[in-house]
Amino acid sequence: MFKELDPLLHAQLRLAVMSLLMQVTSAEFTDIKEKTNCTAGNLSVQLDKLSAAGYIAVEKSFKGKKPLTTCSITKKGIKAFEDYVNTLKQYIHNR
Repeated sequence: MFKELDPLLHAQLRLAVMSLLMQVTSAEFTDIKEKTNCTAGNLSVQLDKLSAAGYIAVEKSFKGKKPLTTCSITKKGIKAFEDYVNTLKQYIHNR
């Protein structure tokens, strides 16, 4: 019996965000938006979902007079991502 894939991470954009954040200490909203090629509105909704699950931390501040949103992955998010990848590997290797 296969373990179920985390439905929160199974969505393409959320998986892309998590993959990106696994590689860096933190990332600005604009960088994530650019690298995932999505709209600001869609990204904002997906970041809210990941944040609500405790997978990422979202920090809002200002850079000069402009608002700045910075995201980083949490320990819970790292574990969830690693579990997701390991479960996916089981699906691939145990046909």
